[in-house]
Amino acid sequence: MPRARANGIEIEYETFGDPADPALLLVMGLGAQMILWPEEFCSDLAARGLHVVRYDNRDVGRSTWLDQAGMPDVAGALAAAMQGRPIASPYLLRDMAADAVGLLDALEVDAVHVVGASMGGMIAQTLAIEHPARVRTLTSIMSTTGHPGLPPARPEAMAVLVTPAPTERAAAIEHGVRVWRTIGSPGFPFDEAEVRERAALAFDRGVNPPGVARQLVAILASGSRREALRGVQVPSLVIHGAADPLVPVEAGRDTAQAVPGAELLEFEGMGHDLPRPLWPRFVEAIAKLVGRAP
Repeated sequence: MPRARANGIEIEYETFGDPADPALLLVMGLGAQMILWPEEFCSDLAARGLHVVRYDNRDVGRSTWLDQAGMPDVAGALAAAMQGRPIASPYLLRDMAADAVGLLDALEVDAVHVVGASMGGMIAQTLAIEHPARVRTLTSIMSTTGHPGLPPARPEAMAVLVTPAPTERAAAIEHGVRVWRTIGSPGFPFDEAEVRERAALAFDRGVNPPGVARQLVAILASGSRREALRGVQVPSLVIHGAADPLVPVEAGRDTAQAVPGAELLEFEGMGHDLPRPLWPRFVEAIAKLVGRAP
């Protein structure tokens, strides 16, 4: 896959569809590589007349790992967040949004339809806040404003979130299965074979537990976007699962309330993943939003 020099790092990316079509950028979540945007899903979006770009965020997959930053104190950062104290972090979500801008520059894309999932939704929100000229529409999936008053993750979901992935292949695959059984969608079938295949591919592309920890601390250190989101002026869509154990549905509702004119789609039985049976609904909603762009 191609790599781009962007914001001082190397970013691994892949494209689908015709470069002459409007660009749509897919931003994935905490510790998640671009392969969590399935190829079929990307192709379905491309078939709606979009040039789809998916990429690895910094510190995961085949993009640059910031090893020189070391392992952060995750427990200390979590405690500081609960107490409202400042959090030291090697980088923030705004730096990750600047990575996305750098990738757009490398691809010679002036403005993009941005779709982010989980932490990727936070990055997409930050992109719309800090680089409004580069965003045509905003779709935030199973994400949050980061407001401290929102309900927390369920204990079992938080436990798998903060458990570092094993560095041995077989154990890493089993860990991936446990994670997705815990945070996935209870209202839809669990395809263990597909989850195992995806976990194996992620391991082979590169597993970086300290990088995931740095991403988590960046989320905690970046604070709330609720007030800043009130200034977002592009057509916006919020998608959230009513059964999300990691980012409760109240966070999606809060996001939709903060962004002027945002549409909210809630799905019963959807947890913190992208259930295959819902892909046509997601694609249709995103394509409809793109059609509203000025």
